[in-house]
Amino acid sequence: SGKAPPFVVESLSVRLIGMELDLGAPSLHDATMPYVIDAVTGLPRGPPVVDAAPAKFPESGKVLEGRYCRLEPLAMTHRDGLYAVCAGEEQRFAYLPDGPPASADEVGAWIQRKGEETDAAYYAVVDKATGTVEGRQAFLRINLPMKSIEIGNVYWSTRISRTRVATEANFLFMRYAFQDLGYRRYEWKCDALNGPSRKAALRFGFQYEGHFRRCLIRDGRTRDTTWFSVVDDDSPRLKNLAYEPWLHPDNFDERLLQQSRLSVLTKRALHATED
Repeated sequence: SGKAPPFVVESLSVRLIGMELDLGAPSLHDATMPYVIDAVTGLPRGPPVVDAAPAKFPESGKVLEGRYCRLEPLAMTHRDGLYAVCAGEEQRFAYLPDGPPASADEVGAWIQRKGEETDAAYYAVVDKATGTVEGRQAFLRINLPMKSIEIGNVYWSTRISRTRVATEANFLFMRYAFQDLGYRRYEWKCDALNGPSRKAALRFGFQYEGHFRRCLIRDGRTRDTTWFSVVDDDSPRLKNLAYEPWLHPDNFDERLLQQSRLSVLTKRALHATED
């Protein structure tokens, strides 16, 4: 009909702190929350979503190839390799929903169960330098209409944890989710007592969102959960200013020691202004 839509876009990056809007209890992300002023009610509301089409489910059988690692859809061929790096690792399984496997057959049964799930996608993490399976990770909480997805059930062996192999494993997931599948939100959640996981999330450029008290009961124990996320606005800066420079071979000396720290690059990227 030619009528103007009932909203006026003020700014997608306006800082609400200076607007004197009474939003009640403050949020960590009030300052960067996108909004528009509704022309009918005069109230701040979320801006229209430009592309509201649902995101895509991870493609069946698709291998995610990186420079240092390869993410292969989880299969029975990964059974023995996973058992080799998981057996006896009580401490590393302390915050995971399952315990360390007692046998290769137990790993096989777990792989079969996960393969039957229709709301998740599991992958084996293969170190390309050795060709060995060094862990697993999954896309969870896949919400296609809301375009939100989580990396979870992560187990990285001691050989790749805190290395460029594990870092790239996360990056491949994140890039695939945003670039190819059309998600707006990429989540990381962990037991609030899992300090290494919380530190890893921040190093990877996830932003802390909150502490969910008494969130779960697991193994008869209470669990609080901390939530982190990367959103689509963050993704290009993290990719171009943090992950790609950090993962480049030139960032490592002959002893494979990093020259620039990823935590510094991700923090700088999140505060950068896009041209």
